[in-house]
Amino acid sequence: MQNNYDLIIFDWDGTLANSTQLIVDAICKGSVEVGLPQPSQQDASGIIGLGFRQAIHDLFGPIPDTQLAELTARYTYHYGLGESDIPLFGGVNETVAHLVSKGVSLAVATGKGRSALNRALNHSGIEQHFIATRCVDECHSKPHPQMILELMDEAGAKPDRTLMIGDTSFDLQMAQNANVASIGVTFGAHPIERLKPHQPIEIFSDFGQLSTWLNSNV
Repeated sequence: MQNNYDLIIFDWDGTLANSTQLIVDAICKGSVEVGLPQPSQQDASGIIGLGFRQAIHDLFGPIPDTQLAELTARYTYHYGLGESDIPLFGGVNETVAHLVSKGVSLAVATGKGRSALNRALNHSGIEQHFIATRCVDECHSKPHPQMILELMDEAGAKPDRTLMIGDTSFDLQMAQNANVASIGVTFGAHPIERLKPHQPIEIFSDFGQLSTWLNSNV
């Protein structure tokens, strides 16, 4: 049976890595430390997936560059305290290995910076399964389609043979903007109400459901 997709692009945080709460906590703590209002957990979670500058702008509006630099430093500090302990969701290792064994190319498109993604990949033990990755300091922030377009070009994949999987509306909107199919997951940052408007072909509430679907449909 021929695979339905030649390329599957995963988001990282909240899709493969169980890092959402650490990100939220780091945003909230850092904001207070630099004199900004503490955002709610929901508001902090809602901007995950964007580049950091865009995310902070969406949370607080324009703030001075000096304050943004201070917040970036404090966020990095708090996130770094737990970075080495971030687990992958259960079943990720087996699923990505199985997809590769079926001849599917895998890639990552993330709102993380390059150095942060490299650390995450090295820690994860699944780095070898991805043919290419794109980060926010190399491309336009999601939902701009640049990350997907570049990954398709590198993999030699067509839009109708490419699938984007992510936990935020920004991931799914990026897929729409690149004219590729998407799957949403609700075990990361955004609730189903934010995912549905972007017309994913499926939405799953745990990684096991996603893994079962991939094993049957890819």
